[in-house]
Amino acid sequence: MTADDTFDLAVVGAGIVGLGHAAAAHASGLRVVVVDRASEIVGASVRNFGHACLTAQSGQAREYAERSRELWLRYAGRAGFWARESGTLVVARAADELAVLEQWAGGEPGVTLLGAEQLADRVPVAGTVGGAFLPRDLQVDPREAAPALARHLAAEGVEFRWRTAALGVTDGVLHTARGPIRAESIVVAVGHDVDHLFPDVAEKAGVVRCGLDMLLVEPGALRAPLAAPVLTGWSLLRYSGFSATPAATALRERLSAEHPDLYELDLNQMYTQRPDGTLVVGDTHYRGLAVAPFQPESSFAALAQVTRELFGLRELPVRERWQGVYASAPEPFLIAEPAEGVRIVSVTTGIGMTTGLGLGETVVTDLLK
Repeated sequence: MTADDTFDLAVVGAGIVGLGHAAAAHASGLRVVVVDRASEIVGASVRNFGHACLTAQSGQAREYAERSRELWLRYAGRAGFWARESGTLVVARAADELAVLEQWAGGEPGVTLLGAEQLADRVPVAGTVGGAFLPRDLQVDPREAAPALARHLAAEGVEFRWRTAALGVTDGVLHTARGPIRAESIVVAVGHDVDHLFPDVAEKAGVVRCGLDMLLVEPGALRAPLAAPVLTGWSLLRYSGFSATPAATALRERLSAEHPDLYELDLNQMYTQRPDGTLVVGDTHYRGLAVAPFQPESSFAALAQVTRELFGLRELPVRERWQGVYASAPEPFLIAEPAEGVRIVSVTTGIGMTTGLGLGETVVTDLLK
């Protein structure tokens, strides 16, 4: 190895979690290299809603999310990508959904509970009993934010080695398909593919793959643009802040009994609108050690149906369909130290965009100690 192959930090994985580590290390004056087996960012970081849903998190996730909010706004200005301090609108269409919001909002300063008429003034849905506005949440364009951050870091001096597969780590050396890289510290942030490099760690943590079905709807499909991302009663079962309320148990029982097909799909009915007006619709969830590439049309039909019902639409002009994949495990984060100076880091729920930048900064701070 030459001096060109020696770094302070080597990061495996150019998704938002890996970029969070690279950005934090570069900000601390370290020499950083990022390696990724793909030719560009094509994983979970570009297949999601672009929604930093920090207010609905709890515990460690909330801490990472709050710091990520500051970092998203900082890098949006520096890297020139779109970021909107939009907040989030939560739509309640039944009394038990409103009960969850009322119980949860009591411990959340700044959250505004909305009546049905107030909600109707903000989002083009009908048949609601009320809702809530979460003012601190952010929105970015999922297809642009991570690539723009990578370009910014590259322009600032972070080295990126694309189309370079990581093969393993031994004694301060990252072995890659293009040769070894020596680094004082090494971070492996490859999401659900952690079992490719550290299968024992993945098995111990219970990491599996979670596949998603998602849709992109043509601009102009809604009666009015969305001023903020929209969550629904199904979302109240997914995010830890909502789901920890006593009322969430009754809501889960009711939704599973009334809509067993949607419950079986593990639905999170939510929506974000990109700057070009297209609407991101999702999503379903299915888990396993491998995710089959075959997506049943019934899942997309269900997504389209609940969307038409929510927004009162006769037609839903779909532009694209796709499969997302992310890491899933019993605990929300995997942070392991298989050897001195080496960290394995993964967000093992679907909140990588919400927490990844703050998580990366926290891990780098620990490594610098």
